[in-house]
Amino acid sequence: MQEALRLLATLDPEVSAIAVRSLQVTVSALLISTVLGIPVGTWLALHRFPGRRIFTAFIYTGMGLPPVVVGLVVYLLLSRSGPLGDLGWLFSMRAMIIAQIILATPLIVGVTMSSVQSVDPALRPQLRALGATPWQATRAQLYEARFGVVVGLVAGFGAIISEVGAVMLVGGNIAGKTRVLTTAIVLETRRGNFDLALALGIILLALSFATNTLVVLLQGRSGDPS
Repeated sequence: MQEALRLLATLDPEVSAIAVRSLQVTVSALLISTVLGIPVGTWLALHRFPGRRIFTAFIYTGMGLPPVVVGLVVYLLLSRSGPLGDLGWLFSMRAMIIAQIILATPLIVGVTMSSVQSVDPALRPQLRALGATPWQATRAQLYEARFGVVVGLVAGFGAIISEVGAVMLVGGNIAGKTRVLTTAIVLETRRGNFDLALALGIILLALSFATNTLVVLLQGRSGDPS
């Protein structure tokens, strides 16, 4: 533990590089998942159409997708003999981002949908009666559901940054290229380098704690008595 703390205090280059790479992959995947997930989740919450229940069931199933299976599918798609093999993305950060987008997007869609549905159903008719456009009414509903949506984003962040199986399959855990916090922790633990593994684990926990603290602060600003 002392050596792990020393690595953190001295900003060890290897530790710093792995942490920065993890954040790059996580933030990229989360941004794309957010752009895809929030509009889809909002649309599903506000519209009724044939097959909606089945589609919703697929979304909820996606929220619990086994990461290793996702990694396998992405691996097959990007492999040399796969339909996307010509891109040359296998064992790259792009492949890791794709796998994490597949894991995080259903979470964001599902939580956004539930949050928007929980808003008072009388709000939209009232806004429309006051002359609001459909887009303005939708934006107001989404604003009312904003804290639930933020929780969905945090869940997506947690699913991405803590993932091991999928990113190891499609990224290859290559030093200096695709090695991130979770895969590095597994590797260094197997090697017996517990000081480095602990240092990386502390960073991972700190990132998760900081994200959840932000959610609590945002909820406090909303007037939550807790």
